[in-house]
Amino acid sequence: MAEFYDKYSAALYGVILRIVRREEEAEDVLQEGMVKIWHSFQSYDASKGRLFTWVMNVCRNLAIDKIRSRQYRVGTRTQPLDDSPAERQPAVATFRPEHIGLQELTHQLTPDQRQVVDKLYFEGYTQSEVAEELNLPLGTVKTRARAALKVLSKLIR
Repeated sequence: MAEFYDKYSAALYGVILRIVRREEEAEDVLQEGMVKIWHSFQSYDASKGRLFTWVMNVCRNLAIDKIRSRQYRVGTRTQPLDDSPAERQPAVATFRPEHIGLQELTHQLTPDQRQVVDKLYFEGYTQSEVAEELNLPLGTVKTRARAALKVLSKLIR
C-alpha cells in the first residue's frame, strides 16, 4: 500500500483538490479514498480498465459526494476570513492531466465533447450542472459524455 500511495497519491490529491477546492477537505477525501481502495481492491477488474482510472474514479466520486454533503455546503458558507480562497496557496502542485497523457487524449474529442468531459471529470460538475452551465438540454450533455467516453476508451485500449 505504501508503494501504491507513493505512486498515485499526488495525482489523486490534485483531482480531489480541483473538486473540493479546500486542502483540508482534499486530504480527508484522499485518506478516505485510500481506505476505500484498500478495502474494495478485490472488486477491481483489469479487463474493464486501467488501475489508475479505477482509483481516480473512486476518489473523484468520494470528492463529489463530499461537496454534495450538507455538512460541506454549510461549512463553505461560513469560512473564516483567514481561510478565504484568496489567502490560500496549494501545498502541492495541482493535478495536471498532461502529466499522465489525458490532455493529449481529450484533444482527439470534438470541442463539444471535450467541453463536457472537462466540466464533468476535471471540474467536478454533475451532468445537470453542466447542462445548466452550458445552457444545453440534459440529454445533450449525456449524449456528448457517452460519445466522448466511447472515443476515449478506444484510444486507451
